[in-house]
Amino acid sequence: MTENGNTDAASLKSRILLEMFELLMAHFGPQDWWPAESELEMMVGAVLTQNTNWKNVERAIENLKKKGLLTVEGLFSLSVPELAHEIRPAGYYRIKAGRVKNLINFIVDRYGGELPELLKEETDTLREGLLSVKGVGPETADSILLYGARRPVFVVDAYTHRILIRHGLTEEQIGYSELQVIFMDSLPEDRELFGEFHALIVKAGKTYCRRKPPLQPLPIEAMGSNFAFLTRGRTPCFAATPSGLLPESCMNNLEPI
Repeated sequence: MTENGNTDAASLKSRILLEMFELLMAHFGPQDWWPAESELEMMVGAVLTQNTNWKNVERAIENLKKKGLLTVEGLFSLSVPELAHEIRPAGYYRIKAGRVKNLINFIVDRYGGELPELLKEETDTLREGLLSVKGVGPETADSILLYGARRPVFVVDAYTHRILIRHGLTEEQIGYSELQVIFMDSLPEDRELFGEFHALIVKAGKTYCRRKPPLQPLPIEAMGSNFAFLTRGRTPCFAATPSGLLPESCMNNLEPI
């Protein structure tokens, strides 16, 4: 592809994603995510939210708050069984207790228990450190970077993957890093945009784009010529609606972004 072709493709990706963001924002409104009173609460929540819903996380965090344990010192003082008892509402509590303790030990060992020191760390170094913590994967690490350390890092999750695949915007085998690059290379480097976009994708996924396609169309069905709904054997989120797929005039020959 020529240099102009690459530029045009990059511009198209940007327009597609920004239009997607604008439609989701118009439909759902601001999500004001992540709900936390401190950076540490956010970080603990990022671990607890793995494989459960947010209501369960809130109950677990409230248990810690009531007993004055939601501090680095408080969590460090607990044994894994003691912590597991407190976070039981979050589910998989024994596993998650170990992961939270691993994260707290990381803060203590590397930063002397001083969370402000962690938050000042250079982004790539901090990400590498977080990924070295057992039980912290790319999504959890990037969530901490974006919402806790306030860095412009786009968070990819299962909903991001599912929505883009079902609408023909990427290939099914794409990995976390590749999908993240699509967003970070195509959008302005804006922490607030990244955070709001990720939260809107989660909202859209929970509302419309579940594992089994529901009856309601996604808000982005309204997108026209800039958005390629190329099914190629896939099932878009709105495939089961009475009206079926978008009119033929809204389809085009764009390749996956």
